[in-house]
Amino acid sequence: MRPPALGADAREAMVHNAPMPSPCESPRVGAALLLAAALSLQGPGVAQAATPPAARAASSTAASPAAGPAAVPAGPVVSPAASAPTAASAPAPAAPVVTDASQRAFANARERLLQVRTLLRGQDSQASVGSGFLVTDEGHLVTNYHVVSQFALKPAQYRLVYATADGRQGALQLLDIDVVHDLALLKVADPAVVAGRGVLAFRPESEPLQRGERIHSLGNPLDVGFAVMSGAYNGLVERSYLPVIFFGGSLSGGMSGGPALDDRGRVIGVNVAARRDGEQVSFLVPAVFAQRLLERGAKAAPITEAVFPRLVEQLTGHQEALTQAFIQLPWRASGNASYAIPVPQEKFMRCWGRSNPPDARGLLFERSDCQMDSRIFVGGNQTLGHLVVRHEAYDGRRIGAIRFIDRYSKSFRNEPFGAATRTQSAAQCIEDTVQGAGNLPLRAVMCLRAHKKLPGLYDMSLLVATLDGTVQGVQGRFDAYGFTFANAQKLAAHYLAGFGAAAPRPQRPAAAASAPSATKGAP
Repeated sequence: MRPPALGADAREAMVHNAPMPSPCESPRVGAALLLAAALSLQGPGVAQAATPPAARAASSTAASPAAGPAAVPAGPVVSPAASAPTAASAPAPAAPVVTDASQRAFANARERLLQVRTLLRGQDSQASVGSGFLVTDEGHLVTNYHVVSQFALKPAQYRLVYATADGRQGALQLLDIDVVHDLALLKVADPAVVAGRGVLAFRPESEPLQRGERIHSLGNPLDVGFAVMSGAYNGLVERSYLPVIFFGGSLSGGMSGGPALDDRGRVIGVNVAARRDGEQVSFLVPAVFAQRLLERGAKAAPITEAVFPRLVEQLTGHQEALTQAFIQLPWRASGNASYAIPVPQEKFMRCWGRSNPPDARGLLFERSDCQMDSRIFVGGNQTLGHLVVRHEAYDGRRIGAIRFIDRYSKSFRNEPFGAATRTQSAAQCIEDTVQGAGNLPLRAVMCLRAHKKLPGLYDMSLLVATLDGTVQGVQGRFDAYGFTFANAQKLAAHYLAGFGAAAPRPQRPAAAASAPSATKGAP
């Protein structure tokens, strides 16, 4: 994904009923094997390698909530009393001279722009609207996956249509998707209707954009009419696992899937998202991914069945690459004087911390929240293909052992793992006491939730608490969304290996820390 998609029909991207497929007969045994395998991968005495506020909300620019079409005057209103000059008495007005870059971009692209509408079958009610643009003379067009996701997941319930700036309408066919980069390739069912409109060409990869270069985003914001929004190219988003263009301009709901053009009218990106908590902080999918999708799917047959098998294939490839990239990075130092705590590198994650003042009375704590901006939108509120790592370090010397242990245990029990939903199974959890580096005793609880329509993909949660202290301790949690069983093993082992004592210590009886309920409400 990318940053959550900016959309008006509940498409909070940056980026989605069979029994839970388990590697063994029982899901509970499956989770137990996962923890056991993770511990065996960890090995005894593995030393630390050396190394939210919640992510900023983003919304998909595309799918604007279904609203009745607004009547937009095509030109100035003329009073009937004002008689127009006849052809014999006055020459025809000359065409306006287009000098501004934004005017040129819109004038040159207007005929190639389309509004993409998702309608309920059997009626003309809009479920969502977005934008798209023609890329071949045969009627192929590009938009965002999240713009057409309702049709892609439920083709028997929805249908796709387009509308042009001059009022032409017709049916659309879905040919292919790239869920990882939030793209979809469509084709006009009757290409003759759009014949002669021309296409938007892609800017060659051999001509990279320069920071500050002017670019122009086009689309149909909020279903009020086609428009152009100009801004600046600001490079790729930093600390993003997936390449995303930072567009210094405004994007609104309904513009997702529209093109972003350079001053020569060539496509450099596809509108995808914007930040709600900032001004003119918007995002584009680099055009190269749209080009690859076109090359791959131009001759594909129209999709008539739900795309879940394609989603599994693409998400599986994404999580494989992400797992390898993540476990190759060493954990960085947390700065805690008593414990080695796994804190991820900020190569493709953002970490935020907070604590109470050192002179505060009562329990002292320090908290770290790290998560990825890149999230893959699947459908509804379902986003996969991302990681979250957090921990809290507690110091209870000012409140004493009895009060500390009570509050420490309550904090551990308060962690939810999720009940069954329409798209996921209930969490299946197991718990065990394990040994960290430097003879550090740990309590570990691992849970799995299966994705019902994405067989082979799971959400994994691993909760860890240190058990050596009577007035201090650390609790950490690692969540991986949309990963295979094998890669969940690798990630769990990597996380457990990051915990340890700051200095080796003798073994001691572990304090009791109760496990949270596996059936507790969803986070």
